[in-house]
Amino acid sequence: MSKLAVSILMSAATLANPTTPKTMSFDASAFVTIDNQIRVSVSKTAEVPVEIVLRNAENQVIFRQDISKKEAKYAVKLNVNELADGKYELEVKSNEGSIRKQLNLSTRPVAQTTRIVAMQ
Repeated sequence: MSKLAVSILMSAATLANPTTPKTMSFDASAFVTIDNQIRVSVSKTAEVPVEIVLRNAENQVIFRQDISKKEAKYAVKLNVNELADGKYELEVKSNEGSIRKQLNLSTRPVAQTTRIVAMQ
């Protein structure tokens, strides 16, 4: 059985007031790899600390990584095979704002092939 991570495309949409959009000094992207890991990349244009947080549906922190203000680029792969099926939230944030994306983990059902042998 393998975990299947879905709905994990991120864009630089902040959770600030949508009528007053603000440009942040970092950008983040995330996607699911072929081996069902989540790859998160952060690129910064200014020296600001950034934090990556993965939370479950109960808002418990599953993963947290601080990126120092000196690191201009950062990438990490999150292995989600040991996590329970359900909804999670991935957030990349700084003091300027945050980028959030919801994702859903589900276990792919095991397909069993039924084979019939007939002899005459």
